[in-house]
Amino acid sequence: MTTTSTSADKPIHHAVKPSASYSLTLRIKIPNEPGSLGMVTSLIGQIGGDIGAVDIHGFEKNFIIRDITVKVRDSNHGESLVAELKKLSNFEVVHVSDRTFLMHLGGKIRITNKVPLTTRDDLSMAYTPGVARVCMAIHDDPEKVYQLTIKRNTVAVVSDGSAVLGLGNIGPGAALPVMEGKAMLFKEFGKVDAFPICLATQDTEEIISAVKAIAPVFGGINLEDISAPRCFEIEDRLKKELDIPVFHDDQHGTAVVVLAALINALKITGKKIGDIKMIVSGVGAAGVACSKILISAGIGQIVGFDRSGAIYKGRQEHMNVSKNWFADNTNPEGFKGSISEALRGADLFLGLSGPGTIEATDLEAMNKDAIVFAMANPTPEVMPEDAAPFVRIMATGRSDYPNQINNVLCFPGIFRGALDVRSTDINEEMKLAAAYAIANVVQDNELNEDYIIPGVFNPQVAENVAKAVAEVAIKTGVARKGSSDEQF
Repeated sequence: MTTTSTSADKPIHHAVKPSASYSLTLRIKIPNEPGSLGMVTSLIGQIGGDIGAVDIHGFEKNFIIRDITVKVRDSNHGESLVAELKKLSNFEVVHVSDRTFLMHLGGKIRITNKVPLTTRDDLSMAYTPGVARVCMAIHDDPEKVYQLTIKRNTVAVVSDGSAVLGLGNIGPGAALPVMEGKAMLFKEFGKVDAFPICLATQDTEEIISAVKAIAPVFGGINLEDISAPRCFEIEDRLKKELDIPVFHDDQHGTAVVVLAALINALKITGKKIGDIKMIVSGVGAAGVACSKILISAGIGQIVGFDRSGAIYKGRQEHMNVSKNWFADNTNPEGFKGSISEALRGADLFLGLSGPGTIEATDLEAMNKDAIVFAMANPTPEVMPEDAAPFVRIMATGRSDYPNQINNVLCFPGIFRGALDVRSTDINEEMKLAAAYAIANVVQDNELNEDYIIPGVFNPQVAENVAKAVAEVAIKTGVARKGSSDEQF
């Protein structure tokens, strides 16, 4: 569905499309008469629902009970749809199930045993008394913890719930479903065993102490959804004080995938990274990290904006340590105007903020073959349909449009590679290697404006990233062993 303005000089605004994240299964008692099912499906279509499966659940006298799966735009849209269906005479909405909530019932992950435990012999080896000899072997040679425990293939997904998705500070309990999902992605794409750790504190020192205290169990730490600027200090301190890799995915995962997408976008446009000008909307954890990796890759010029406007050297209001770094390393001309003005002559817009940050017509002033990465979720800074007349390449964070910039392309492979060589760190060289590995999955004969980044289910991604990361870890001296063919 779209809504259009009556004035020709105003942009067209496109509504968010229905998606699986808001999907319902409607159990409806439908009269067993010709045309009855058509009435239901037509009404659903008129209201903007996207019908998936239609199944028969059972029969009653003169009625067929059907389960109809419908994607909607959001919770309000779903409630409106159900309300309209209930108005149909001689039809009955028996039950409404939210498919997303059903997926989460009882949690999404579990622990299972790798070896059988069915006899006394099994028990004596897995636990007492046999386990004592294994404990003492690790005591005598601490490196054997990697051979004889889960540590070599296990990552902690650590959050305090202070900056969850687009939800903000919702606390550790409410953050747990996200961290469970992250653990699923680790296992599915990187064969990494991950476990969610949601901490009941938002104190920087307490978080650092807690992570250090649990570190003996894990081969790596993935920090997640911790608000800026605390996330910078927490990661920096833990990287210095632990001998296992620590990676804040909200920062560096986003940065790696953005660079990968830009590498391929520049191949299409023929521009060189050193010549382009980038405008950043949103200078939080991700905005700063993206800018850092792009500076390392040689980007020409960056101007960033937060809620207070342009960030420049000497700005006093609403600054912090990370924004001070950003001010010192970007915007060399000290630009202080609006984001609309800054887009004039720009080559790349990177959105890490929220919807409505810019108008589509602002993009018209960008240079020829403009590139737009509008990554706010679920609603981008500018919708692809609105941006289409003004840009050459468009990417978002959404799965229902081409060129999805998704962190899952990055973190499973990065940790797989780091764990394989028992790396002590995930350094800048490893991140750059990951970005190029992701970009290179897209072959030159496949590359086009709607395919600058591989899909999240492409099996080559994690494999290629892991290999590249492991090789660079060895070259840069942070690996404790050579690459491994161990199966997990």
